[in-house]
This record gives sequence, structure tokens and C-alpha cells, in this order.
Amino acid sequence: MVTNINVEVKNSSAMNQLTKADANIISFLKEGDLIEAKLLAKTKRGVHFDLGKYGTGLVYGIELINSRDIVKGMNPGDTVSAKIISLENNEGYVELSLINAQEQKNWQGLKELKDTDEPFSVKIKGANSGGLVADIHGTKAFLPVSQLSSEHYPRIEKGDQSRILEELKKFVGEELKVKIIDLNSRNNKLIISEKEAVEENVRELLAKYTVGDIIGGVVSGIADFGAFVRFIDNPAIEGLIHISELDYRLIDTPKEVVKIDEEIKVKIIEIKDDKVFLSLKALKPNPWETVNDKFKEGQEIEGKVYKVNPFGAYIDLGQDLYGLIHVSEFGSPEELKKNMEPGKKHTFTIEAIKPEEKRILLKLKGHKKTAKKKEEAPEEAEA
Repeated sequence: MVTNINVEVKNSSAMNQLTKADANIISFLKEGDLIEAKLLAKTKRGVHFDLGKYGTGLVYGIELINSRDIVKGMNPGDTVSAKIISLENNEGYVELSLINAQEQKNWQGLKELKDTDEPFSVKIKGANSGGLVADIHGTKAFLPVSQLSSEHYPRIEKGDQSRILEELKKFVGEELKVKIIDLNSRNNKLIISEKEAVEENVRELLAKYTVGDIIGGVVSGIADFGAFVRFIDNPAIEGLIHISELDYRLIDTPKEVVKIDEEIKVKIIEIKDDKVFLSLKALKPNPWETVNDKFKEGQEIEGKVYKVNPFGAYIDLGQDLYGLIHVSEFGSPEELKKNMEPGKKHTFTIEAIKPEEKRILLKLKGHKKTAKKKEEAPEEAEA
């Protein structure tokens, strides 16, 4: 390091060397401000910078240790951003921090990037069960799983955390287009979103479609609640078929109807912002429109117990139609389960057909309705 500095800093303080006008200017400075500093010289005790009208700045002590990588590559005349720690120390110098200035400058740059609301690319450095980790200009950024695009969202059945993590690890080393959605320099919090970055583009693409359109798609994902379909003519768009829109018959899982990579035709039933909802069953004949042609009230019909719930049992009557026998026919949920075992066939009598409610009410042939216990329905008992 240089041991002598050729700077005009004598025994008097840097502040005393300023003109009165310059002193008025420096009065507007405050601790924490960023300032451009030109390197004058390096000594064993510290590094001196020319601050122009503001005098001479000094980086020393722990600040010098923290800034050694920055200072190492600098030569006299080079400029750098510095953060003011003290306007005047005991020797009359303006105390500076280079490392804090760099961090502050980074956060200012990140805020400007957020304010532009423009997407940009980041390289994924790591992953955990909650999301992905990236680095933006030396600042750690977090991309939560919920902020991944629909294309990259890990659709793992029953939310298996270990499998989700395995899927997320596949993105390490990849570049994703993101936007900054939240930042706080005090807490070193920087949250980014891939979903926000693609939403605007998807909204523009969806503008060419309307509710009622029939489109070709490929099943891109299956979850407990439905199936995801990517448009063949616009792969950037992915819609959702809710499980209730897959078929008119009752199903336990979407896998009973569709499979991954299957090409299907679907109908658009709703477009909301960047989301599009689809229906597969809308392109199938609606069995409830012709139910009165197939069944009549009072008719005896054979059916198979499909599912038992606390309020009753669903009976598969064939032709994608299901009837319901209410728990009240058996007096209690226990008696219902005892008499209605899933998979077993019984003969039923159709009590009522209500197409508008998509309901067929049944009674079990030969079964005498169980009377309710007195404590369960005292009013009826008294009557």
C-alpha cells in the first residue's frame, strides 16, 4: 500500500477547507446518503477518497476490512459509490462505507426494477420444499412454489413434500423469466414471481378466445381437483377442467376420465383475467335431458351401490345416471352402511325424478323404512 498521500488535508479539518457556499451545500448531506467518491490513495490505516465539494472521505477499520475486495481492484482516479457513515470524524474526514453503499445501491436498483414492472431472467441457484432460490445482483431472491407458472407448478398428488422438492430441484441451473413482487431491504426480503411475469402475455393471448369456443388441447397435468389442458394452437395457455366438468357420471379421480399427454376437445366455459376454465362433459350428451325417457316414477330398477356418505348412498343406474337413497330410509348412518355395501346390487323403486336438480330419489325394494328413535325426533313420536 502507498504510505504517503498527496492530498491537501493538513491539520485543519476537511470541513474548514470548504467555502461558506460549499458548507451550505454539505449541510444538505446526511448520514446514510450515497455519494460518488474518487480514489486518492491507499494507506495502511485507510483509503482516502476525493468527495469534491464535500471534502475528503475515509474508509478505515472494519469498513476497510469489509471492503477489501472492492478496494483491491481500484486505482487512483477510479470512482465508486460510497455511503456516508459520519459527516465529520475527529480528524475532519467524512467516514465512508463501500460495502454498505454497494448493498444500498443494489436495493435501489431492485426497487427501480420492481417499479418498471418489467419481466427479466434469473438463474435458479437452489431449491427447498417452499420454492426456488435465485441471485439478483448479489441479493438472494426467493420464488415461492405458489408463484411458479402453471407450466412449471409441481402437480403432486396429496402434496407429498419430498416429491415436490424433487420436482423443484430440476429447475436448478435453469433460467426463468420473473418479476419482483415484494422487497424489503431492512429484512433482506426479495420475493419474485414467474406467474406474474407470464400473466400479462397470457391475458393478451386469451383475448382472441371467447366463452363457448371449442378448442383442441393436450392433458398437461392431473390433480385431485381436476385436469390441466394446454392449448394445441397456443401452448402458452393452460386451462383447468374441474373434476365436476369432466363427466356426467360420478368419479373419484380425474384419472378415470383422462390421462397425461392425451389429446382432447374441450369447451371454454369461463375466462377470468389470465385464467381459463374448461369443460369436457359439455361436449358429451347430457343424460339428464332424456332421463324421463329412460325411467319413470314408481318403476323398479336394479342398481349397484357406488358410494356411501353420511346423508345417503349413491346408486349407479347405468347410462351415466345415479340415484340417491336417503339415510332416513334406514334410520341411522350405521344402518345405512349395514344395508348399502359399495359394489353390491339391489332392486330399487324410483320415488321421484327431478331432472332440474339432477336427482333420482330411490327406495330399497322390500325394505321397511326404519322408524326414527324417539330421542332423535320427539315431535314425530308425539304426533
